[in-house]
Amino acid sequence: MIARLIQRVFGKKSAAAKKSRLQKIPLAQHGLSRERVLPCALKVTDTLQQGGFAAFLVGGAVRDLLLGKAPKDFDVATNATPEQVRALFRRSRIIGRRFRLVHVMCGADTIEVSTFRSNGLVTEDDDDRATDATGRIVRDNVFGSQEDDAERRDFTVNALYYDPTSQEIWDYRGGVADIERKTLRMIGDAATRYREDPVRMLRAARFAAKLEFRIDEATRAPVAELAGLLENVPPSRLFDEMLKLLLSGHALRGVHQLRAEGLHHGMLPLLDTILEQPEGERFITAALHNTDLRVQAGKPVSPAFLFATLLWHELQSDYKARVAAGGKPAPALFEAMDAVLDRQRERLAVPRRLDGMMKEIWSLQARFEQRSGSRPYRLLPHPRFRAGYDFLLLRAQSGEVAQELADWWTIFQDASEETRAAMLLPETQGAPRRRRRHSKKPLVAGAEPAAGT
Repeated sequence: MIARLIQRVFGKKSAAAKKSRLQKIPLAQHGLSRERVLPCALKVTDTLQQGGFAAFLVGGAVRDLLLGKAPKDFDVATNATPEQVRALFRRSRIIGRRFRLVHVMCGADTIEVSTFRSNGLVTEDDDDRATDATGRIVRDNVFGSQEDDAERRDFTVNALYYDPTSQEIWDYRGGVADIERKTLRMIGDAATRYREDPVRMLRAARFAAKLEFRIDEATRAPVAELAGLLENVPPSRLFDEMLKLLLSGHALRGVHQLRAEGLHHGMLPLLDTILEQPEGERFITAALHNTDLRVQAGKPVSPAFLFATLLWHELQSDYKARVAAGGKPAPALFEAMDAVLDRQRERLAVPRRLDGMMKEIWSLQARFEQRSGSRPYRLLPHPRFRAGYDFLLLRAQSGEVAQELADWWTIFQDASEETRAAMLLPETQGAPRRRRRHSKKPLVAGAEPAAGT
């Protein structure tokens, strides 16, 4: 409380005392024309400006367009309050508690609109901004000027504002120059910013991997000391951030970046596996490489499948320990599944809705070993056959199972009935036959067996 009072009285400079660092970069210099902006984003900025408000395309979209990349999202920042934005757009809604935002819909597109915010401290009659005991911001709805908004953003390359009307880029912290230098640099004191939001450490690793930027030394230095602050972050936020990294199209590079920054321990078993188990490293590398290829090709990626691969070797370790302790294989497998998922949720809130598909993918792996009799035919129509088969291909690619097994299933699923019948293994080479049930009534010598025995 005393620290807050001191900073309120002595720490805040007046707006007049601040020396603006703003650079207005014209179209002729940066080359980013409004034709490259999503029409829905243009509609939002034009409508806000016509309503008498400032409105800019902001953050990652500006950064990616300058890098020649296609932005995943187009976000808008304005001096209009959420209620004022909501009043201008019929198809819009206010969302969020920590950050109150407005989602504006145009057909299938959604534009996220935020009001300029400040890093100002909470006052006695203002509960819109609060921090916990470690300095982490838990509520942040103090509105401010555009320059305030730039100061509170994380990295310089994300603090860029593009005005589609004038086609100027407003740059307060040298973000355009950092893009040219391929450097990721924190705005303000890095240690303070990490304490405000420890997830920024993960974001630094993710952006460095995605953009192929180097992390500025002053931005990197506090990470080793402050990595433990991630334990104070809600598991749901960690899951969201990890999913962004894994679905970025640069997951393999991102995982290695986390390792390089010392952020890997405890986040996911795969991050420790990379250091400790050669077999696990090959499997995870294959899984993440294939995920990156699918994302880059615009193909869908199932989070359930992805996390099934990431947790596979922890599952195997738990399962083998249970069997070694005398457990029966089938119950041991399902007990291991529950145990692994419960342990992971303590650190990373993997949604329970993914459990069913993950467990099916895992349990199908033993069935791919059964290639005799009617078993392969019963497996083909299984609703998770394709996911389980893709998982099997990764296991073969990493050397965990024989490539011959994966090739057999590749051929069998599309073969003619005649070819399939010829491919079946003899019962002695496949799974053991079920013991036939015999009638309790002894057969009469020379008589035919009763039907069904």
